[in-house]
Amino acid sequence: MGDHRANDSGTHQPGQGSDRQDSTREARSGAGQGPGAGIDPLALIEQCLESFPEEDPRRSILYKLRHAVMLEAASHQQREAEFKKLSEVTAKLTAPANRIGTLLEIPGEGLARILVGGAEYYANVDPRVEAGDLKIGAQILVNDAYAVIKTLGYDRNGPILKLAEAMPDGRLRFEQEMGRQPLILQRSTDLAGIDLKAGDEVRIDPTFRIAIEKLADRTSGKHLLDEVPKITWEQIGGQREAIAAIRKAVEYPLLHAKTFEQFKFSQPKGFLLYGPPGCGKTLIGQAAAGSLSKLMGQVQQDDPRASGGRPPVTSGAFLHVKGPEILNMWLGESERMVRDLFAQARARRKAGALPFIFIDEAESVLGTRRAMRSFNISNTLVPMFCSEMDGIESLHDVVIILASNRPDLIDPAVLRPGRIDRKIKVARPNREASAEILKVYLTEALPLDQAVIAKRGGEPRQAVASLINETIEAIFKRTDENRLLSIRLRNGQNNVLYRGDLVSGAILSSIVQRAKEQAIERTIQSGAPAGLLAEDLFEAVVEEFRQGEMLPPDDAAEEWLKLLDHHPEQVVGISSFRRGRQSEERLVSQII
Repeated sequence: MGDHRANDSGTHQPGQGSDRQDSTREARSGAGQGPGAGIDPLALIEQCLESFPEEDPRRSILYKLRHAVMLEAASHQQREAEFKKLSEVTAKLTAPANRIGTLLEIPGEGLARILVGGAEYYANVDPRVEAGDLKIGAQILVNDAYAVIKTLGYDRNGPILKLAEAMPDGRLRFEQEMGRQPLILQRSTDLAGIDLKAGDEVRIDPTFRIAIEKLADRTSGKHLLDEVPKITWEQIGGQREAIAAIRKAVEYPLLHAKTFEQFKFSQPKGFLLYGPPGCGKTLIGQAAAGSLSKLMGQVQQDDPRASGGRPPVTSGAFLHVKGPEILNMWLGESERMVRDLFAQARARRKAGALPFIFIDEAESVLGTRRAMRSFNISNTLVPMFCSEMDGIESLHDVVIILASNRPDLIDPAVLRPGRIDRKIKVARPNREASAEILKVYLTEALPLDQAVIAKRGGEPRQAVASLINETIEAIFKRTDENRLLSIRLRNGQNNVLYRGDLVSGAILSSIVQRAKEQAIERTIQSGAPAGLLAEDLFEAVVEEFRQGEMLPPDDAAEEWLKLLDHHPEQVVGISSFRRGRQSEERLVSQII
């Protein structure tokens, strides 16, 4: 103890005085800055380690101390991070909630008229909010002082109303359900430059103050095909008379425009294709659309004046409408769909496309009007269709093609000259036309059985021609097996109709399809390649007429009338011959 005190009081080793003085000055300077300020424990430990020799046992203690200090520092940092995180969470949980409102108007820079909780406020806008983000009708975030601090964009929800009128000052008027007052709303910023018309569906914000978004018409692209069908006249078998008639009506006024102009001949507006189902009315309409669109483009390239001031035809637009699709249970909806259909056609014409409106099953939507509105929707639908057709000048604007199985049910106002100018019958194919149709489906590319080829000339071309003739003979021969229907006319005559009298292009296509199915099934079962046999076609003829979907049930008198070439008013009674079993034949009594 005495030795230590002596060393501490006055005896010093060389160099120890200066080190101690430096340590004392650092301690004093650190003490002057506060307890522990500016002192790094690890740095002090490093200094001690440097001052002790390597063999000094105190170095091991200092190493342990340094490790303990490092662990404590890491633990302290982790506690600081957790404390900061908890402080932020506590601040968020205890902070007051911001309110969400709707921006109604921007009266000036840095100002906004807002709607919050059903009340309007004249509020300030945080300068940090971009001016381009402030849109009428958008949701906004306001603080306790009701200042706009952030924009949230448009609300993605909201009711949908149908526009009644777009007012000249830009506001919109909406009609609501019975007993509720109409609404007049202002447009949102994004809706300001949108062209709106009566009948458009518009989404409004939940506060019923701003019209936000125009919704796309769900039926706008429903009927419109991307391009005119590529069907050509050569792809249609038979129907030479019908094709020649419609080609004259469609193509002649364009190919011989000067001659037609000399005679002051007005080009037709519309066409009616009528006849039994499955005989090619739709195909002829598609071929007419493709031919006329191509021809119009060529004519206007040769003579730009042929467009008459309208945009030149660069493409076609084919709007295929099935009559029953227009019918709607809600009052006024069917009329609106007709109006929108013609609006789509005119818009396509302005864009340089020649539009074709093809209405299938036209009798279902343009039927004869009755005295009472509640009895038949045609009382208002037919006048709407006629008024829209009266706005069409000629083939240069919109081409109307109607297809019907029962033209006698279409309102005469639609079929009068000046609206539907050409009425073309698409009759059932005869023997020659049926053979031409079969040539489209029975080709040399089909695999034929070698026995069939060897028996019929030894070449596939001769074999196919022979199969076509044999199939036609099986369909058109007048035998008891081929009897289908007996009709009694008003003049007292009874006519028996055979399979050949009710054949159609669709039936011929289905016969070939059934024969192919039998050949495919035989190939799969045998495991060896098997070609088409004549028996496959003969059995397909029997099966198609026995259970084919083209022939209606025995008690469906109205459906049978659609299949007949006789005028419905001349038919008094119908009796159907149906084979119940292969060994017996059943006569169905009159159903009219």
